[in-house]
Amino acid sequence: MARSKQKTRFRPAGLGIALIAATLLGACARKDLANSGVPVDVRERHPIVLRDAPRSLDVFVGRSGGGLDARQSEDVADFAREYRRSGKGGLVAQVPTGARREMAAHDTLNGIRSALARAGVSGHALSVRTYPVQDENLASPIRLTFASLQAGLPHDCGQWPADTGVSSLKDDMRNEPYWNFGCSSQATLAAQVADPIDLVRSRSEGRPDIAKRMGAISKIRDGKDPSTQYRQETPQINSSVGGR
Repeated sequence: MARSKQKTRFRPAGLGIALIAATLLGACARKDLANSGVPVDVRERHPIVLRDAPRSLDVFVGRSGGGLDARQSEDVADFAREYRRSGKGGLVAQVPTGARREMAAHDTLNGIRSALARAGVSGHALSVRTYPVQDENLASPIRLTFASLQAGLPHDCGQWPADTGVSSLKDDMRNEPYWNFGCSSQATLAAQVADPIDLVRSRSEGRPDIAKRMGAISKIRDGKDPSTQYRQETPQINSSVGGR
């Protein structure tokens, strides 16, 4: 009887230890679940998304007016071609006011209209708005803006939500990439894509070259190799350089 009472006396203590151990293991499991919730694939951790965003060009107003110089005229022409290719909606020109250079801004705006017309953008597509100049000593450009479909990341790079050092041996032994890894390469890829739609779907096939196709079929019928044989003669180094 004494032994059975002694065993009964220690059962609650053993049960409490088991509950504490289960709680600690559950906390570790929840932490592991949180860590495993971060995607390992860089395309899932830093996805490239498409969105309508503004494109802008600042055309600086000269003090003496006189329209646009060669550099700014070329910039406006390139901006107009980009607007014709991917622009959505109208083109907006924000003109500074209150800088005692209204005549110079007016001449610059006329130069912009002429450059746009030469690039194929009619004057009806341009709407003019004004904004007050805060500091007359700073340059106050005419800002051209239009909306277009652009590729980018849904967040900024350079974020470090977790320590990359050895503060937690358990987490550091996982050998998983840190969160910011691959963010800059994804952002650079999104900025270099000429047409963002190419990231969503491929283009349709172009018109086939019938002459080349029939030539390859004729070679196959004759038992010849239809592949293109590239021959390039490279001179030897000692033949072009005089030796002694």
